[in-house]
Amino acid sequence: MTDMTISRLRAATPDDARELAKLIDIAGEGIPTWLWAQSTRAGQTPLDVGVARAERTTGGFSYSNALVAHDTRGVLGMVLSYAITEAPEEDVEGLAAPIAPFVELEADSVGSWYVNALAVFPQHRGKGLGARMMQAAERSASDAGQKQMTIQVFEQNLGAVRLYRRLGYSERGRSPVRLHPCQPYYTGDVLLLTKTL
Repeated sequence: MTDMTISRLRAATPDDARELAKLIDIAGEGIPTWLWAQSTRAGQTPLDVGVARAERTTGGFSYSNALVAHDTRGVLGMVLSYAITEAPEEDVEGLAAPIAPFVELEADSVGSWYVNALAVFPQHRGKGLGARMMQAAERSASDAGQKQMTIQVFEQNLGAVRLYRRLGYSERGRSPVRLHPCQPYYTGDVLLLTKTL
């Protein structure tokens, strides 16, 4: 029997925005939905805000920075990555608790190709898609002349940490998790991992 669902990678399009918003919320452990809920207008859901952001052509969370894994069933996962050329302007002390460690560590990613998010829908995990998408992000970085990769991850997300270490990433920094009910990890650190290409 022929498998008609062989996955492929391609550049994301605006038509992928809804799936990208769902996937970045998975990667962000629910923090994106919590943030989007603060920007909703009448009749709008947090996911609607995320979709509108994914449809933009500017900013880190834009379809233009994403690659998707897909097959005949649709989008299976995505990697969102781009070069960081300058430190974020936000004052970490004034940021919402869930995102403060990420912004703090992003400042240490300047000059690298930054993997903002990697996620695969739960029903499609365990098939090597995460590794394939990370390798594709590394090719994008090399094509852009970048020599360093960076990614952030909750240290308690053991599966993701294992994947990144297996792919050659090592710890460069860490920042303590700030307690907030929208995230599953209440202790420990967010890790900044890096790899030289």
